[in-house]
Parts: sequence; structure tokens; C-alpha cells
Amino acid sequence: MVDNRTSLLDLLREHLGLPGTKKGCDAGACGACTVLVDGRRVNACLTLAVRLDGAKVTTIEGLADGDRLHPLQQAFIDQDAFQCGYCTPGQIMSGAGCIKEGRTGSDAEIREWMSGNICRCGCYTKIVRAVQQAAGRK
Repeated sequence: MVDNRTSLLDLLREHLGLPGTKKGCDAGACGACTVLVDGRRVNACLTLAVRLDGAKVTTIEGLADGDRLHPLQQAFIDQDAFQCGYCTPGQIMSGAGCIKEGRTGSDAEIREWMSGNICRCGCYTKIVRAVQQAAGRK
């Protein structure tokens, strides 16, 4: 049971003990809170938890297969696609969504479909390379 005003982000972090999804702007502008809901990218800060009854929510904690990293998680390591790491969970979840949606045909397409995720450290080139690697383009 959760209050009907509780965001998915707050449910994950405060009620379920899943701190991997980050609270950035809390207004849907930065993408740090990106998760997959039924395979679709959503900003957890803008999504009411009660509206997701029966939905499959995948967070950064659930992306790996046991001890085996998801290919995009491994690509972020291989490509050194992070610096401070704060945006990394949201970037990875959004990138996984891009790959699933088939939005990885070019660098420009990846940049366009990842444009809702901000990296203050400026690791965009390496993030694009990581998405390319995980999508099998590199």
C-alpha cells in the first residue's frame, strides 16, 4: 500500500530500498530517474506509483542477469562512459530503451533519442559509443 500521491521514484528509493534510480531535478528534465515500465522508458519522478499496478518496472538494479552485467552496463565500463556517475543509471536505462526500440541506427539517432538524459560531466561521446557497442554497432 502506498499513498496515491507517491511518485514511482519515491516508491523505489524510499519504500522498496532501491537507491540506484537517482533523484535529479524531480521535474522530468534531467533523466536521472529513467526506468523501464513494461519495456518503455519513463521518468520515475513524474509517474504516480498507483498508476502502475500490474506493470513490470525495471530499474538499474534489475537490469543485470544475476552477476552477469547487461551488455550496456558492460559497455559503459568498456567505453569509460561515466565520470561522476550520478546520471549513469538513468543513462543506462534510457540507452537500454533506445536499443529495445531500435533507435540506434546512427550517432545522431542515439543522441536524439537520449537527449532527455543530461550528463553534467559531458561524457556524451562515450555514452554514444557505449550504446553503439551494446547495440552491436561497434
